[in-house]
Amino acid sequence: MARAQTTPVSFRTRLADFLESSPAQTGIIALILVNAVIFGLETIPPVMAAIGPVLYALDHAILMVFVVEIAARLFAFGSRFFRDPWSVFDLAVIGIALLPATGSLSALRALRVMRVLRLVSAMPALRSVVDALLRAMPAMGSVAALLALVLYVGAVIATKLFGATHPEWFGDLGRSLLTLFQILTLEGWADIMRDVAEQHRFAWLFFVPFVLIATFAVLNLVVAVIVDSMQSGVRAAVAEEEEERDAELRRELDHDLGDVLREIRKDLAELKASVSSGQSKG
Repeated sequence: MARAQTTPVSFRTRLADFLESSPAQTGIIALILVNAVIFGLETIPPVMAAIGPVLYALDHAILMVFVVEIAARLFAFGSRFFRDPWSVFDLAVIGIALLPATGSLSALRALRVMRVLRLVSAMPALRSVVDALLRAMPAMGSVAALLALVLYVGAVIATKLFGATHPEWFGDLGRSLLTLFQILTLEGWADIMRDVAEQHRFAWLFFVPFVLIATFAVLNLVVAVIVDSMQSGVRAAVAEEEEERDAELRRELDHDLGDVLREIRKDLAELKASVSSGQSKG
């Protein structure tokens, strides 16, 4: 009876170790990359005309492998599976791929390519980058609010200054916001400024400071926030690794100390036994 109870636990542990092993993870990454290539080939009509059924068969086979892998992880990890955000992400991506892509849901067939995003969860380096981006979201929200404020103020000023002479760009607040967003990306901003300057001699006094403030100052804050978040993540990872290493050293020391203490107790017991034997003989 006891043996029957311990066998499933042992099998789940071995299965979890296998799923987290390097060969298994490498195999999943290879299948994701192959699947990505298949999705790309499906967009080329001559390729689909030649080997379309083969590509569909490979796609379905790879999907089945992913389904089996997710089921195995659910069995091996149990409730721990849902406490890992990346595991839940994998489950959602595979679930979307299993939705029927016929009738009114035919548009969902394009969402199959989301399976390629599993590469993020399968590669620790990509996971660390995404984690850094998520940690930077609150600070990036503040930078986005600042950028929106700069755009709004600039759009109001541009509409009042240039709306009458250049309505195609600054005729109303919406057009001014769109034009300034284009200038924010540095796409053709010099041509717009030269065109406006033909009728507004000092237009550069608006455009140049706007580019300097919005593009070179505010947008660079986004980069600074992401870099700082990634550095914080690296420091946290290093600290966690050091804690794990210290804990492992403490466990080894405790184990070695336990062995020494057992040897001392054994020697004391033997010494006590020999002393007792000598006294009894005397």
